[in-house]
Amino acid sequence: MKWFDNTSLTIVIIGAVNWLLIGIFRFDLVAFLFGNLTWLSRIIYTIVGLCGLYLISLYGRIGSASDV
Repeated sequence: MKWFDNTSLTIVIIGAVNWLLIGIFRFDLVAFLFGNLTWLSRIIYTIVGLCGLYLISLYGRIGSASDV
């Protein structure tokens, strides 16, 4: 499952960089590459969001690993 954690973390980091670009430059890279709220860009936003929700479980796993 470690590969899924790493993949999810990478996707969330890419999403965070996209939000940084939006916040600083008002430039949405996903919308630029795939269109403004096309079905493909909505899938990308959904995947980033799901990966972020999945990584919430990382807090519990880090805490339980440090308790051992």
